[in-house]
Amino acid sequence: MTKIKICGIRRECDIDFANQLKPDYIGFVFAKKSFRYVDPEFAKLLKFKLLPDIKAVGVFVDEAPETVAGLLNSGVIDIAQLHGSEDNEYISFLKKLSPAPIIQAFKISSQSDISKASASIAELILLDSGAGSGKLFDHSLITNIKRDYFLAGGVTPDNAGDIINKLAPFALDASSSLETGGFKDFDKMQALIRAVR
Repeated sequence: MTKIKICGIRRECDIDFANQLKPDYIGFVFAKKSFRYVDPEFAKLLKFKLLPDIKAVGVFVDEAPETVAGLLNSGVIDIAQLHGSEDNEYISFLKKLSPAPIIQAFKISSQSDISKASASIAELILLDSGAGSGKLFDHSLITNIKRDYFLAGGVTPDNAGDIINKLAPFALDASSSLETGGFKDFDKMQALIRAVR
């Protein structure tokens, strides 16, 4: 069954929503330029309230690997998601600092982007239309990819079923489509969970 990641969690009530709905993953954004940014100390508090069977993913953009590893090794997050210009050399170094899984994100606009994603040494990859664009990309580009991936970019409760039927991704990742006024909306989160499951 396709797994579900709800990204951009930043309030205690968002954690309450997640604990009720039980997605497989939630995401904390540690990129300071994002309006969904969460301070690591507050993320630690939120993680403490999160059910243990829901994995917390930390989203980073060109962060120092020592900082990422620190949050992994201290249990603030379970998985690191890399959204910047990090390469296999960076990932290899991060793996020496922490044994935790890594998701590497790729903006997909051409077949060469698929080749780069396929060559990543991260445990999982995330295919996206662009950082938080909320728009779908051309899914015909990924029909032949040979590894598990998270699919992000324009995923909504309305199109999740079609995406799963056509592509069977490892996981769907949604954020902006599950918000009202810039904050997570329980009803929209619930609609996505129901659509996927």
